[in-house]
Parts: sequence; structure tokens; C-alpha cells
Amino acid sequence: MAHPGFFLTFEGVDGCGKTTQLERFAARVEAAGVPFVRAQEPGGTRIGREIRRLLLDSRNVDLAAIPELLLYFASRAQNIAEVIGPALAGGKLVISDRFTDATVAYQGYGRELGPETVSQIDAVACQGLEPDMTLWLDLDPAVAVARALGRAEATGGADESRMEREARDFHERVREGYRALWKANPERIVRIDAAGSIEQVEQAIVEAAWPAITARVRG
Repeated sequence: MAHPGFFLTFEGVDGCGKTTQLERFAARVEAAGVPFVRAQEPGGTRIGREIRRLLLDSRNVDLAAIPELLLYFASRAQNIAEVIGPALAGGKLVISDRFTDATVAYQGYGRELGPETVSQIDAVACQGLEPDMTLWLDLDPAVAVARALGRAEATGGADESRMEREARDFHERVREGYRALWKANPERIVRIDAAGSIEQVEQAIVEAAWPAITARVRG
């Protein structure tokens, strides 16, 4: 799907630090006067936020894999229609916290539905839209989950999601899904070592993404 904007996504296992880095990068973009919008997956729209509550609610342990997959894509399709598509058509930078790569990793590999199943639904829901650049924040799942659970404990469990409660082998499969995507799409996906300090990771992100963004989107 051709557009005059720039579509940047942040990906990684839960607890890898991607949301923190996205916020820091968005602040840098705003300070530079680059026109942009932020998108969230799942969520980003009124309908998407309702779907997000269903998907992340730790009480919904009986949510089966296929309905889960379809709910993620329903939220994504609404986000494209309301937020992402119009912003890209208007020549803006879109910074998204996850996109289809997350569904391939989590549902295709983590839930073992297979990447082909995800791709079939993606073709309908996203109509060929894919990121111009994806930043994969790669971190050992054991470290990432410990971070995520520590965050949940600090908020009395308010931030704990169904995904964070999955067994370790689930998170290992998710990481392998991201690794497979990275190897298959080296021109789009940039691996960022997320084991460093916040400042080190931020610098790696800026070096990877800033030149491409400023070449396409002007303030």
C-alpha cells in the first residue's frame, strides 16, 4: 500500500522496553517538529480499546487461540481505518506500538497457529499495509518477563496481562517468531539489542531510524 508518510513500528516480547523507547523517540520527534501520530496495538480507537480490554484481561483465560487472533486483527483494521491510514495518506510519520509482526510472533509462533494462518487474515484486514521500518527490541524472554512481572507487582497487578502469565516456552516461541521475521525481512526489520541501558538502546534506535524518517517526512 503506497503512501507519502512513514510507518515505524516497535516490536518485541513483553518487558523488552519497547514502550519506554517509543515514548522517548516520540518526544524526540515532537521536539524536531516532525508531524506524527502514535498508534497502539491493540487499541488506538474507541472500538480498539474495548477489544484491548478483552484481550489483555488476565481473567479471560478461556479465550481460545482463533478468537484471540481475530480480535487482534479487528482492532488493527479499525486502527488502520481511523488512525494509521489517514495519517500516512497525509504524509505523516506513524509510530506504532506493535503491528502484524506481533501477531505473527505471538499467535503464529507462541500459540502455534502458524505464520501462514496469520498472513491469510492479514491480507484481508490490512490490505497490504506493512511498516516501512520495524525496530525489534530483542531481549532474553526470561529477563523480559521478570521486568514485566516486576512492573505488574509495582502497580498491584493492574498492569499484568494474560500474555505475561504464559509459560516460559510460550515466550521463547514468541522470540523465535521475531527472529524468523527478522531473518526473512532484513531490509525492513532492524534488530536492536535491548539488554543495554535505556540510553544505549535509545541511541541505537535513533541511529537506525532517524535518517530514514527525516528523508521522507519533513516538519
